[in-house]
Amino acid sequence: MANSDSALLVMDVQREIVDLADDGSGYLPRLRRAIDGARAAGIPVIYAAIALRPGYPDVSTRNKALTAVVRAGLHVEGEPGTDIHPDIAPRPGDTVITKRRGSAFSGSDLDLVLRARDINNLVLTGIATSGVVLHTACHANDTDLGLTVLSDACLDLDPEVHEFLIGKLLPQWAEVVTVEDWLKAIATQTQT
Repeated sequence: MANSDSALLVMDVQREIVDLADDGSGYLPRLRRAIDGARAAGIPVIYAAIALRPGYPDVSTRNKALTAVVRAGLHVEGEPGTDIHPDIAPRPGDTVITKRRGSAFSGSDLDLVLRARDINNLVLTGIATSGVVLHTACHANDTDLGLTVLSDACLDLDPEVHEFLIGKLLPQWAEVVTVEDWLKAIATQTQT
C-alpha cells in the first residue's frame, strides 16, 4: 500500500453506469472518501472512462459484452451518459483516460501515464467488479504492478459475483481492503 509510487484508479464510474448499478448502499459517498483521502495523501487520482466511437466501428460482433452495449446504445463517446458521475468528478490535476474495452489499459494511454509518473502500485475502484476491476487487475498483475483493491469502492450488477471476486479471486493478486482500512493505512504512512 505504498503512497509515493501509487495511484488511485477510479474506473467506469460514469453517469449511465451508476444509473444501472448503484444499489443504494452509499457507494458514491464511500468512493468520494477514498478520492478525498488519496488527494490529501498526495496520491494521484486517475479516472478511466469507457467511450466507444459513434456508430460503434470499434466493436466486433464477436465481442459478446460489447455487442450487448451496442444493443443498449450505451458508452457512446461524447454523449452525456459517458461523463464521469458529478459526485466524484475529476478536479484540476487529476488525469482522465479514455478506454475502449474492459481493462483500463485496453485502448488507452494508461501505461504511458503510469510510466511517466513512476507509478508502480495501483489502488483499484470502479464499476463493475466483474468488468473493469477484474480486467484491469489481470493486466496489472501480468505486468508486475502492485495492487490494492478497495472492496467497498467496487460495485457489480451481481452481488454474488462481486463477493466471489472480492473474497476469493482478487486476493490471489492484490491486497483487498475496505476504504476505511485503506484511509487509515495511508494516513499512518503519511505521518511517518
